[in-house]
Amino acid sequence: MTASNAAAPNESPNASGELSWLLDELVGRVGSIRKALVLSGDGLPSGGSRDLSREDGEHLAAVASGFHSLAKGVGRHFDVGRVRQTIVELDDAFLFVTAAGDGSCLAVLADADSDVGQIAYEMTLLVKRVGVHLGSAPRSSG
Repeated sequence: MTASNAAAPNESPNASGELSWLLDELVGRVGSIRKALVLSGDGLPSGGSRDLSREDGEHLAAVASGFHSLAKGVGRHFDVGRVRQTIVELDDAFLFVTAAGDGSCLAVLADADSDVGQIAYEMTLLVKRVGVHLGSAPRSSG
């Protein structure tokens, strides 16, 4: 998300900035990653890489939330456990969505010729490093 983007309602601007820094670092370290985003359990962006506009961040968060929710439905219906990661293969990109803390997800858009294993590994490392800080508190209704 660009610097002009506000933090999520339950997140301090400092936490959002630190999260964006970590996502920028991921995008910079793994050259085939185009964009990275953390989204809350209700599908709203919590932080994103620098090159992700507010509009694109909101769209990516909504799409990633939908895919993650559908995958959770498969796990429940067929009694096969929790979702660890959802991968969508497109003509020119991959979309990865990984559970990242209580209710949050990490979404990554990467090039079609990416090393899928490396990206999955890097996402898992990031979630393990900072996952406890990625959990989303439920939004208050007021």
